[in-house]
Amino acid sequence: MTGTFPSSPTSQLRLQMELFRPSLQYPSYPYAEMLARTAERYPEHVALVFNDVSLTYRELDALVSSFANALLELGIGKGQKVCLFMTNRAEYVISWFAIARSGAVACPMNPAFKEREVAYQLANSEAVAVVVQQELLPLLQQVRAQAPALQYLAVVGSGQSLSREGVVYFSDLVRTHSSAPPAEVALEMEDVVALPYSSGTTGLPKGVLLSHKNLVYNACQSIATARITFEDRMLVFVPLYHIYGIMLMGLAAMSGARVVLMERFEPGRCLQLIQEQGITLLYSVPQVLAALLDWPQLDEYDLHTVRFTQCGATPVPPPLARRFQERTHIPVMVSYGLTEAAPGTHSNPVYDSRLMKVETIGLPIHDTKQKIVDIETGQIELGVGEVGELIVQGPQVMQGYWKAPEATAEALRDGWLYTGDIGWRDEDGYVTITDRKKEMIKYKGFSIAPAQIEALLLEHPAVRDAAVVAKLDEEAGEIPKAFVVLRADHEDPHAGELLAWVNGQLATYKHVREIAFIDAIPRNPSGKILRRVLKELEQP
Repeated sequence: MTGTFPSSPTSQLRLQMELFRPSLQYPSYPYAEMLARTAERYPEHVALVFNDVSLTYRELDALVSSFANALLELGIGKGQKVCLFMTNRAEYVISWFAIARSGAVACPMNPAFKEREVAYQLANSEAVAVVVQQELLPLLQQVRAQAPALQYLAVVGSGQSLSREGVVYFSDLVRTHSSAPPAEVALEMEDVVALPYSSGTTGLPKGVLLSHKNLVYNACQSIATARITFEDRMLVFVPLYHIYGIMLMGLAAMSGARVVLMERFEPGRCLQLIQEQGITLLYSVPQVLAALLDWPQLDEYDLHTVRFTQCGATPVPPPLARRFQERTHIPVMVSYGLTEAAPGTHSNPVYDSRLMKVETIGLPIHDTKQKIVDIETGQIELGVGEVGELIVQGPQVMQGYWKAPEATAEALRDGWLYTGDIGWRDEDGYVTITDRKKEMIKYKGFSIAPAQIEALLLEHPAVRDAAVVAKLDEEAGEIPKAFVVLRADHEDPHAGELLAWVNGQLATYKHVREIAFIDAIPRNPSGKILRRVLKELEQP
């Protein structure tokens, strides 16, 4: 081999970055086929560990086929929506891939949702069935009448059986149906396979249309970026209903890695599982890193098997990432994505510490393009160091929003996805996010739409006007704070009473943490709330 190679460290790193993410070759099979092919390659490899349950890939694939056959026998098939309303558990993973294998569309719901939120998503998605945890069944029964398309409730759990119309039991369906692959379901790569909901500035969550291609290709991109193999062991406590959890199910199914599943994050149990299971991949959010650093017994656990922790979902404070790396010797791979991109678009190079910049979201992953464009028009591409909106392009980008053509046209323009996030790129292409164009509140990685809470507050008879803004919080990142104008002709409610009223109708993570009563909500001439003015009231 001949040629002249750069000799300086800077030139060598620049060349390495140029070669870092070449174009990939992608499979042409549908999403659930990833699991079937992995089961053929590694049939007795452990696929899933959850509490006392341990399933090999052969066993997991058979259970998926059994439930897919049950769905098909119930008449649930291609294009029909099936919601999942559960916490993290083995049945979630089985149901997710079974829905995909039947040709239906999986529509995850947050198990913390209250009646209003559940009723909206069921009706908007036109779901024909829900796979629901036993403990959440009463809530579904309360709102069932508001979802006219809903036919079946498939109950997961061992509680008292019900003989009501349309109520079936997950365990019965799996036990009584063949574990052979279903009769061929004609699926195309462009067919929609998942409909997760993403909150928007309108206040009403929007369904994101993700195709087999989107999820399969993003699994390939993510595996290549992080160099994941069947020998890896993934600790998963991020919610499976979140796009982060959806991504991890796909990564495991394609790579053959083992998923060690937790229902929720608990620092002590997390550390115990890392040590006992020989975890190699730890998927986290900044609050998890902080909680582990604060855990009194952290140094008593052997964490040497962990190759890295991928951290995202909300901005990662660089000092926190550096402290975690210094204390645990685990590299922090800061990454970025969004539901509309299935989700990954950016990541730091984890295999070479010289290329990692924890103050950034990293570089675009394989076959992903980026631009920073001017905020006002979104048309002019900006240069190095100039602040604008991040837009991306790649095979993982959604088809659009469900039943929301105007929102789709706003987000997808000329083949580019407008992320709504504001930032800048350095000379090497690394992007730093500085703000959000959208007016979302990020509470522990979860997006909260201010307008949804404002609309709810306005339903209270004593409230004349309301605005909700993000208030910085050391533990959660941001919390919702409400500014309220009261009606003169009503008895003034106590702040605590109003908080209890509004929070009683919201999922816990959306709870308003503070209320301030003011004389008027500042607005511009067109009536838009001037949130900047309200935030300035928080300044000392």
